[in-house]
Amino acid sequence: MAEARREIHGWSLRWDEARAAAYRADGTWPGETAGDVALRLLAADPERIIVVDEQRSLTVRALVGEAQDLARAFVARGLKPGDVVSIMLPNWHEATVIYLAATFAGLVANLILPNYRNSEVIFTLDDCGSRMIFVPALFRKFDYVEMMRDVNAKLRTPVEVVVLRGDVPGATSYAALLAERHDAALPKVDPDSVKMVMYTSGTSGRAKGVLHSHNTIAAAVTQIHRYWYVEAGDCFFVPSPISHIGGSLYAFELPLLAGTKVVLQEAWEPDAAVAAFEKYGCTHMAGATPFLQQLLAAAAKAGTRLPRLKVFICGGASVPASLIRDAAAQFENCIVSRVFGCTEVPMITAGSMARGDIAHAAETDGKPGLCSVKLIDKDGQIVTDEGEVCAIGPQTLLGYLRPEDEEGRFDADGYFITGDLAKLVDGEYLVITGRAKDIIIRNGENIAPKEVEDMLIEHPAIAEISIVGLPDARTGELACAVIVPAPGQVPGVADLRDFLNARNVAKFKIPERVELRASLPRNAAGKVLKNVLRDMVLNPALEKAEG
Repeated sequence: MAEARREIHGWSLRWDEARAAAYRADGTWPGETAGDVALRLLAADPERIIVVDEQRSLTVRALVGEAQDLARAFVARGLKPGDVVSIMLPNWHEATVIYLAATFAGLVANLILPNYRNSEVIFTLDDCGSRMIFVPALFRKFDYVEMMRDVNAKLRTPVEVVVLRGDVPGATSYAALLAERHDAALPKVDPDSVKMVMYTSGTSGRAKGVLHSHNTIAAAVTQIHRYWYVEAGDCFFVPSPISHIGGSLYAFELPLLAGTKVVLQEAWEPDAAVAAFEKYGCTHMAGATPFLQQLLAAAAKAGTRLPRLKVFICGGASVPASLIRDAAAQFENCIVSRVFGCTEVPMITAGSMARGDIAHAAETDGKPGLCSVKLIDKDGQIVTDEGEVCAIGPQTLLGYLRPEDEEGRFDADGYFITGDLAKLVDGEYLVITGRAKDIIIRNGENIAPKEVEDMLIEHPAIAEISIVGLPDARTGELACAVIVPAPGQVPGVADLRDFLNARNVAKFKIPERVELRASLPRNAAGKVLKNVLRDMVLNPALEKAEG
C-alpha cells in the first residue's frame, strides 16, 4: 500500500501515521528537538566542554547562548520555520553553533561539502531554495567569497552570504551577525518537521535532496548510543566531513543527545589525530577505510595503542578484512567493526559489536540495528541468499525534496531500496557484495559517474566515455575514464582535469586514470556493460580473450 503524504512548512513528506505512532511509543522518535535537549543541558551542566576544534573549546553555555543569538538573528531577518540555510564549512566549531541555531529557529539545515565548486553550489542552492549560506573567507587557498559572487549572479534568487574567519566587503560577517543581539521570540519547533536536506549523488547524474526530520535524526543517534557503547562523558573524534550524514551526526547530534564531547579536526592529519587522542582521551571514531589505515600507521609510528579508544567504526568504501583484524590487534581495548548505511537510512547495520567476535567484525558489515532489512531479487521478491538491500526503520528518510525522485526507491511496504547488493551470513549478518547503482566511493566521497560523463562527452578529444570505479589501496576506489578518443586525439588525465576545472567541478570527481579503447562493450540495447568494462581494465588478458 502506498504511503500517504504530509505537508509541514511547505515540505511534502512521505508519511505513515501508524509507523510514526509506533516509533513514538518505543521512544526512537523522542518527540522533542535537539534544541529542547540543549536547554535542559544548559540548566543542568552549563560549564561542560562540549565542542573542541583547533581554535576554541565551547561549553554548553557558550554553544547554546551563541546558537540562540544567531537563531534570533535568523528570525529578525524574516526567516521562518521550513526556510533553508546552507552551511558550507570545514569541521569548525562555528558550524555546530549555526546548526543548533537553525534547530532553535525551526529552519532546515542544508550541509554542503567545502570542496564543491560553483556548478554544484548553484544547483544545490537553487534546488532547495536556500535563503542564506555560511562560507569561509578562505580555506585551503580557495576564495569562497569570490565563488559566491559568481554563484549569486547565476541563482534564480540570490542568497545572503555570511563569511567566517575573515571580513569581506559586500558580505555579512559571522561575528557581526552574532553580535546583533535581537529580542525576537523563537518558535516552538515541531519534531516531525524537516531538519536537514542533504544531497546525495545518484545514477541519474543529478544529486537528490534527502529529507530528514528532527525525529529521524534522533533515531539515528539512538542507534549509535545503543549499539556503539557510547556513554555520557565519552569523547568522539570527528575528522569526517560534517557535510556527510555520519560527520553531521557525530559532530552536531551526539554532544547533545548522547552527552559526549566532540573533537573536530579541520582536515584529516593522522599524526595530529593520534596527538588529539592522547590529549583529549578520545574514545570513539568513525570513518572510511583510509582513515583507519592511516590512523593505524600513525599510532604505530608514535608507539601507542590508543588505550582509551573503545570503538572504531569503518564504512563508506571497501573495507579489507585484514585491516579490521590488524586494527583490533593494535588497538587492544577497542572494538573495530565494519558497518553499512547511506544518507537515506543512516547506519542500516550497527556493526558486529560483540567483544571478541573478530570474525564477524572483519568479514561482514554487521547486523541490522534499529532497521528491518530484507533482500530482494530483480523482480522484487524476497530472497534469503543474495539480493538488493531494502531497509526501513525510524531513521529512514521522509522522502526526497523532489517527490519524483522517489519513483522506484520505495516498495509497497515503505522499505527504502538502497541499490546495494548483499548476502546474508549466519542468518543475520550482512555482507555488501556490490552496488546495483553505479556509484564510485573515493575517500568516502560519492561520485556519480554519469554526472562527470555528461560533462566530459563535450570534450573535443572524446568520442565516447564511460567512467568506472577501480579498487585503490589508498582511497578505497578511484575513478577511471575509459575513452574512445576522437580521430587523431590522445586525451589524458591532465586534459580531463583542465576541462573539469574550467567548469568548477569538485576535484574529487576528476578521474585519476584514463584508458583508451577502440570501442566500449555494450549490450544489445546499446548500454555500456560497465561490469565487463571494469573487468577488462583490471585484467588486460581478459580483454585480449574477449577481443
